[in-house]
Amino acid sequence: MKEALQAPCVLGVDVANQITRLGLFCNDLLQTSWSVTTPARITLDEARLTIKSFLGELNMDCCSKEGNAAQTASIEAILSCVVPDLSNTWFEALRSMSKQRPLVVSPGIKTGLHMNYNYPSEVGSDRIADMVAAKKLYGYPLIIVDCDTTINYQVLSHDGSYVGGLISPGLALSAQALSQAAARLPIVELSLPQTVLGKNTRESIQSGILRGEAASISGLVEMIWRELGYQTTVILSGEHADLLAPLLNCEASIGNDLTLIGLHEIYKLNRK
Repeated sequence: MKEALQAPCVLGVDVANQITRLGLFCNDLLQTSWSVTTPARITLDEARLTIKSFLGELNMDCCSKEGNAAQTASIEAILSCVVPDLSNTWFEALRSMSKQRPLVVSPGIKTGLHMNYNYPSEVGSDRIADMVAAKKLYGYPLIIVDCDTTINYQVLSHDGSYVGGLISPGLALSAQALSQAAARLPIVELSLPQTVLGKNTRESIQSGILRGEAASISGLVEMIWRELGYQTTVILSGEHADLLAPLLNCEASIGNDLTLIGLHEIYKLNRK
């Protein structure tokens, strides 16, 4: 495995609200990825340790005890962070371990996307990366539905332009809000009961949250299609995509590792 990773490699780091994902690309291929919980705060040493532990799983030279600047030269990095308090720490951690100054997905970076949107800078860097990856992998027009902390809809039109989206609470937020607002309702794990009608409180909540969200996605996709005047490819991504995709009224593909793949594509655009 060590010999296969001697070519220059790209480390992509996606810091989202709940989960931080790391992925290593060598020869344009995603070798492996990690997901760790995003903390409210992280020190520079903790961020470095996370990176070293991830690369250590691949037996990368830069993680050896006697590692030096020459050994880290094979690693370059790109960062997407939607948690402002953590951005600088992750940037400094990557800079200390990278061949060049890490790229950061922010206004002004090349993405290849045309943004038909009033305030492009408001679009999260992870959403930008998702669109770049989905456009490359699936073409367009398309709707990307990212099912994580929030349910984010990103729409690329028939000419590949970003024309807008929607944001709604994610499944975990819905379950948490339901439990907080009603004292006798517990927080439940997100799994699907066999029947639409729950046979106990836990199943009733599970069915309502999961099938209710699937019905919402199906309905919103139909509304988007009507507004566009044509149908699109539908891509589901994120932590809960596998749970929701089979419940939709429309055909949907599951896009794995979209954000990491998009980060790699953005890196290639800006390092040419």
